[in-house]
Formats: sequence, structure tokens, C-alpha cells
Amino acid sequence: MKNDTFDRRAFLKSAVAGSAAAVTATVALPQTAEAQQRPASPAPPPPNPGYIFLNLEEAAFVEAVVDHMVPADALSPKGTDLGLNVYIDRALAGGWGKGDRLYMQGPWKQGTPSQGYQLPLTPAELYRAGIKAANAHSVKTYGKTFDKITEAQRQEFLVAWQAGKVTFEAGPPARTFFATLYQNVMEGMFSDPIYGGNRDKAGWKMIGFPGVIAVHAQNVEKFRDKKYAPAPMGISDLS
Repeated sequence: MKNDTFDRRAFLKSAVAGSAAAVTATVALPQTAEAQQRPASPAPPPPNPGYIFLNLEEAAFVEAVVDHMVPADALSPKGTDLGLNVYIDRALAGGWGKGDRLYMQGPWKQGTPSQGYQLPLTPAELYRAGIKAANAHSVKTYGKTFDKITEAQRQEFLVAWQAGKVTFEAGPPARTFFATLYQNVMEGMFSDPIYGGNRDKAGWKMIGFPGVIAVHAQNVEKFRDKKYAPAPMGISDLS
């Protein structure tokens, strides 16, 4: 992102840098380079799964955010078409959202940025309170919830929010929620499609990422300094 706008390429550049952690390196039987280069058969139309965690108001907020951060253009489909909203919903409904790996016993003191997440809220609780607070701020500023304001107003809100100029009157720290939301959008863009995002592997295709790394290990030296463009493979392709 640049100083005054959500720049698409800047978003993708920062996302790619942090996407490795979101990609599952599943060990699989090696395949030949020739087999990997064969065009994949067209994927069937994706199902329209219902939300597990998000309620209607929360889903509308998340859909508006992911479609604004990742708009449909020559690079990729829009965020909801990529399933980023589904990825976030599934993550919030699962162990991550429930804080299964978070220490939740306190004491709850104000931490420094280098100390990481310091709130007495699970990620699911952070989203629930954060969306409510963000919508309240949007209503106070623009007269409508975030999903109902104009594209220009969403841009203004998100840029101010990212810059730390938005304060929630009631709710979690605004910047903490934004950082979590933004990270989840990046994860959904480049995670394995089995988790709901990166539908049809569009994120991987956009950056030329081959997918499950172990499948391609034997070709690292063979294609060194050469173009390597196999059809990306995900976890479900190996089952």
C-alpha cells in the first residue's frame, strides 16, 4: 500500500513475502517435470458454502473488505470470488479462531509491538468485537455500515485505519484488528485451496507458485535459471 491508497501491486508484493507460512508443504511422491507441465483439467464451479462463524452483519463486512483489498482486475478475480471470505470464516470457526494455541491466562498488560499479540481475546472474539466497532465508526463517520458506504469512502476509511488514524470508541485496539484482518486476507490469497481461499489456485497462478513444494523438489536443479511453469498442485490433488 502507498501513502494514500491501497495499491494492488504493493499489496501483492507484501503478501508474497509473507505467504510461505500459509502454504502447507505436504510430503508427496515425486512426479516428473513433464507430468507437472500438463495442463490441468478445468475445475468445476465452486460450491457456495454457508458461513460457519460469521453472522450476516459480519459476513457483509468481511465481503466488502476483501473485495476492496483484492478487486477484480487483470491480475485476479475479486476477493469473494477467490474465497477469501470463506477462508476467514473457516479459520475463525476452527482452532485458530478459538485460540487453541494462544496463551490465554494473563496477566493482561499493555505490550509493545515486538511482543506480538497481547489481548485477552481469541481471534474469533477479536473479529466479533472488531467488526462491530469498525461498523460503529463507519456509521458515525459516513452514516452507514462499512458494506453500505461508497468505494471512495471505503478507501478513505481503510487508509486511515491502516495508518493508525482510526480509534474505536468501544472495542479492541483498531490497529491490532486491522493487522489481523490484513494478514488473514494475505493468507487466504495464497494458502492451499483446501482451506477455502485461493480458489482455483488463482493466487498461485498469478505469482507462478507451483503449489505443494515437495512435489517439485526433484526439479529444483533441473530448472535452475530456466522458466518452470507447471500447473500448481494443492493438497486435494494428491489424494
